[in-house]
Amino acid sequence: MPRPNILYLHSHDTGRYVQPYGYAVSTPNIQRLAEEGMLFRQAFCVAPTCSASRAALLTGQYAHSAGVTGLVHRGWRLRDYGQHLLHTLRRAGYHTVLGGLQHLHPDRTQLGYDQIIAPAQSTRVADVAPAAAQFLRSQPQQPFFLDVGFFETHREFPQAEAGEARYVRPPAPLPDMPATRQDMADFITMARELDRGVGMVLNALDAAGLAENTLVIQTTDHGLAFPAMKCNLTDHGTGVLLIARGPGGFSGGRVCDAMVSHLDIFPTLCELLAIEPPPWLHGQSLLPLVRGEAEELHEAIFAEVTYHAAYEPQRAVRTQRYKYIRRYGERTRPVLPNCDDGLSKTLWVEHGWRERTVASEQLYDLVFDPNESNNLAGDAAYGPVLADLRQRLDRWMEETDDPLRHGAPPAPAGAQFNDPDGLSPNEPLMVTSS
Repeated sequence: MPRPNILYLHSHDTGRYVQPYGYAVSTPNIQRLAEEGMLFRQAFCVAPTCSASRAALLTGQYAHSAGVTGLVHRGWRLRDYGQHLLHTLRRAGYHTVLGGLQHLHPDRTQLGYDQIIAPAQSTRVADVAPAAAQFLRSQPQQPFFLDVGFFETHREFPQAEAGEARYVRPPAPLPDMPATRQDMADFITMARELDRGVGMVLNALDAAGLAENTLVIQTTDHGLAFPAMKCNLTDHGTGVLLIARGPGGFSGGRVCDAMVSHLDIFPTLCELLAIEPPPWLHGQSLLPLVRGEAEELHEAIFAEVTYHAAYEPQRAVRTQRYKYIRRYGERTRPVLPNCDDGLSKTLWVEHGWRERTVASEQLYDLVFDPNESNNLAGDAAYGPVLADLRQRLDRWMEETDDPLRHGAPPAPAGAQFNDPDGLSPNEPLMVTSS
C-alpha cells in the first residue's frame, strides 16, 4: 500500500471537553473517530498558549527551542520555518495543503505549503470545513498532508439557547453557579459547531474513498479559555484531546492511558512513513504503545509558559503521580490579562481573584488531588519528592537550553504584550523597542 495520506484536524481551546473523554458535550463525529481509532486519555500539550503549543507540535521540539515563547500575532516567530513538519513531509513526496487556522506566521503564504484552500478572512468551521471537504472530493494528488485548523472553540462563544444552561456542569476548577453554567453552555454550543466541521471533513474523506489509507490525527492546542485552565500548567491547561485513526494500528476503539505529548506526533509520523527523523526532535514515536511493545513512553513530561497576552514565566514537570510547577520573578498575584474575558472570569474578579496570591512553587499529588488544589510544596513529608522534581526540571531546562535559566527572555523587537497588572487582554498593549 502507498504511504498514507495525513489529515491533521485541530481546534482552539478545547482541552479534553468532548464526548469521548466522558464529558456531557455532545460531539458525535469526534466520538465516531474515537470508536474507530485510538484515543489517548493522558495527552498533553507542551505549552498551554496558542502559538507556542502549535510550534512545539509542528516542529517536534519544546516551544523555547523552536523560538516561540509568545504569540505570533504579537511579534514572535519560529526560529527556523524549515523545521515545520510540512517540509519534512514535502521532502518525502507529500503534497502539503493548508486549510484554515495555523497561528505560526501572520502571513500564511510564508509557511511553505504547496496549496492553500480556505479563505483568508475566516478560520471558522463554516468556511474551512467546506473548503477541506471540496479538496477531498477533488481527487487530490497523493500522498497529501492536509492541515485543517478551526477557530472553534475559541472565545467569543455564541450564546446557548434559552434554558440550556440549566443542566450544564461547569469545568472542574470553577464553582457551580449560574454564570459559570451559562459560560459552559455557551462553550458547548460552539463545541457542537466544531463537531459539525469534523463530521463534514470525515464524511468527505469517506465519500472520496480515501479513509482507508488516511491517518487522521485530531487534537487541540490546550485547555479551555476559562480561569485556571488555558495558560496554566495544571492539567486543566495542558491536558488535550488526542485521537488517531488509520494506518499504523490506530484502530479498534482502543484507549491508551500512557502519558504522551504533542512532541510525539512528529516522530510517530517519521517512523510510520519510514522517514529519517530530523535531529531536532524531542519526542518519541507513539508506535510502541500502539503495537503493545510498551506501556509507557515517558517517565516525565515537561511544560512551559513564558509570554501569552502578558509575561508570566513558569515551567512544570509531571510524572504519573506528581506535578511540580515553578514560577519565576517576584510576582505573587494572578496575571489576569492571560485569561480571556468571559462570564466565569468576571465572576472570579468580582469575588477578589485579583487579590489572591500565587505560590512560586506548587507540588500536587495527582492521585489524591487530581484538581491540583492542595499545594504540598511546603509539606516536609513531601520533601524528597519536591527535591527530585526540582532536579528533573533543572536538568531539563539545562538540556534544552531554556533561556529562562539566564533571566527574563527578551521579547522580539516590536513585540506587543499586556501589562501583567492589567485586567484584560483587550487593554492597550505595550511594545518592545529592542
